[in-house]
Amino acid sequence: MAIDLAYSAEIAALVERTRAFTREVVVPIEDRHGGDITAAGGDIVRKDLQAAAKLAGLFAPHAPVEYGGLGLSMSDRAPVFEEAGYSLFGPMALNVAAPDEGNVHLLAHVASPEQKSQYLAPLASGEIRSAFAMTEPAPGAGSDPSALTTRAERTAAGWRINGRKWFITGADGAGFFIIMARTSGQSGERGGATMFLAAADTPGLHVGRHIPTADRSMLGGHCEVTFEDLVVPDSAVLGAVDRGFEYAQVRLGPARMTHVMRWLGAARRGHDIAVHHVARREAFGAKLGDLGMIQKMVADNEIDIAATRSLLVRACWELDRGGAASNATSIAKTFAAEAIFRIVDRSAQMCGGLGVAEDLPLARLVREVRPFRVYDGPSEVHRWAIAKRSVGAAKRAIRVDSA
Repeated sequence: MAIDLAYSAEIAALVERTRAFTREVVVPIEDRHGGDITAAGGDIVRKDLQAAAKLAGLFAPHAPVEYGGLGLSMSDRAPVFEEAGYSLFGPMALNVAAPDEGNVHLLAHVASPEQKSQYLAPLASGEIRSAFAMTEPAPGAGSDPSALTTRAERTAAGWRINGRKWFITGADGAGFFIIMARTSGQSGERGGATMFLAAADTPGLHVGRHIPTADRSMLGGHCEVTFEDLVVPDSAVLGAVDRGFEYAQVRLGPARMTHVMRWLGAARRGHDIAVHHVARREAFGAKLGDLGMIQKMVADNEIDIAATRSLLVRACWELDRGGAASNATSIAKTFAAEAIFRIVDRSAQMCGGLGVAEDLPLARLVREVRPFRVYDGPSEVHRWAIAKRSVGAAKRAIRVDSA
């Protein structure tokens, strides 16, 4: 049976409109400010761009239709998010940037009707931003979530949360936080985590310093956040008590893939710039694009783009079928994070001095895509998980054969 990889006419038209909007409206603003969202105006430029996206009928393609979105499946999101990612500010303009996009997905699947009204509705509409508070300083949760140390204890008023987080993207200016805290067991034990919702102005919630990082395009920074006797009611529990790690997987698999979508768009922009440059630039008696070493870099970029997109399509297909897609998303995320960096790095190399200058966006793209090999699970952790599944399957097969 043939597999149809074509998108519907409606999605194809949406992709084309997103492409035009990103290049004509968003890219000039990014270029004017060197990809620095703070220099561009922060939330002011976000609201302006999101208003323009709404007028263009492009806003919140991932959000449920009942909350003003387009309700796209994971598979249909892929080409739309990729076109938005052609500009570093494009995902923000369409309200599909991290962490808000992942939080919309999580709330749509897990939140109660009251929580959806209070948190999902304004987040999907762009009225507010959000943050997902999971990562902690050592020895707390990072690549190993079971190391979670932030603790929530029952009180007469609900729950009291104490702990410290860091690298919390978008924390500065967020309207609310999704907080992962341990409600049973000890650090290092699997299970026992619960997700809580808390408005940013809740007493005991403190957003601290911005941790200086390489990237400049993430609105709200990557901040330290502390919880000091933060009290929330039972109604603040997202989902069920002690099922936080399970819900995290609802968010993380799709969020890893939407990161791939967005950064693939950025990598394509770098590649397009480089190919245009080598097609014009003459050196050593020929166009650079006619020289063998340059042609190899161009071809390798094309291969990495195609392979990344293929792995992404497979993982999204599995997610849309209702599966966890753990292996497919790990494979796609690991390959993509490394391939996207290779694409942008080669593109900078092909442009020589201009590749590391501010005259072109290539240097900023290198700066922005490098962290993707760390966040949402470092490549090494995903490789460990992939190998563990493979070896585990082999061991189970051996036991069956030996029985």
